Amino acid sequence: MTTVNRRWLLARRPEGMPDAGCFSLDTASVPAPGPGQILVKARFLSVDPYMRGRMSRTAGYAAGTGIGEVMRGGGVGEVVASNHPEWKPGDTAESMAFGWQEFSVLTPGHPGPDAVNRIDPALAPIESALSWLGMPGLTAYFGLLDVGRPRPGDTVVVSAASGAVGQLVGQIAKLCGCRAVAIAGSDQKLDWCRALGFDAGVNHRTATDLRAAVKDACPDGVDIFFDNTSGPIHDAVMKRLSIGARVIICGRIALAATHEAPEVGERHLGRLISTRASVTGFLVYDWWHRRGEALQRLAAWHKAGHIKYREDVLDGIERMPEAFLRLLTGDNFGKQLVRLG
Repeated sequence: MTTVNRRWLLARRPEGMPDAGCFSLDTASVPAPGPGQILVKARFLSVDPYMRGRMSRTAGYAAGTGIGEVMRGGGVGEVVASNHPEWKPGDTAESMAFGWQEFSVLTPGHPGPDAVNRIDPALAPIESALSWLGMPGLTAYFGLLDVGRPRPGDTVVVSAASGAVGQLVGQIAKLCGCRAVAIAGSDQKLDWCRALGFDAGVNHRTATDLRAAVKDACPDGVDIFFDNTSGPIHDAVMKRLSIGARVIICGRIALAATHEAPEVGERHLGRLISTRASVTGFLVYDWWHRRGEALQRLAAWHKAGHIKYREDVLDGIERMPEAFLRLLTGDNFGKQLVRLG
């Protein structure tokens, strides 16, 4: 086994949209696991929108990454050394505590999102633990079902609908008997959404009047809005809320270039009063204690052919910044992953 661990560090905080200069590729010795720990060689690493917040100097819902520290992130890989009685070399482990590096020391038994989870490669490709059978799947499941509370006949609008979370939200909405409307950044992405069962779509990049396009796609209003983007899409959909609508605020990727600046835009307070709509901020970690329930149901839906999924995979740890920047600009198509080895 190699003795070198390549890893990406945060080199500087972004001013506006992050660029490749925010990161530096570092080499260090492969770490050794301590008592009760395991050493895992990454096979797939994930990039996700929340990482933009971790780069910021402003406080967020989780601790940020310090200058010179390894970028935080999830991964899945092979155990190559173990000092834990329940883990052995050759096992497959998944955790949100991998970081952007080839080798990670993990501590099984740690509670919450940094928990180490055993993956059975016979059940699904191991990278599924970072996509439909992992954090994005849990986000779609709990965000729509517990916060959105869908009812048959509801119109569900999903922004970033072809992305890691959005493509699952639409399919779960259809399983609940809802009408699903996709908002995405290309006709190709909308074609994929329609293949998943979405009933209508809006290309937010080419629509000359986004509000009119949303109105045409949602003639009877919007009962549930699963918002992965914020920005102009948010404003356009909020104008179409129905009585008693539920809005799930899940992401702000449209604001990646202005993350630290005050959010400027319409406040929609009059619309919220007249519709008696609810707006709820969503963090999947609040539902982490019910992770097993969601994964079991997602796996059953997948086995029955009710869930399809698209992933966008780049090869080589050298491409971690590229993968992340593709995500921020919407150039990815599906869940963005990086394959190592």
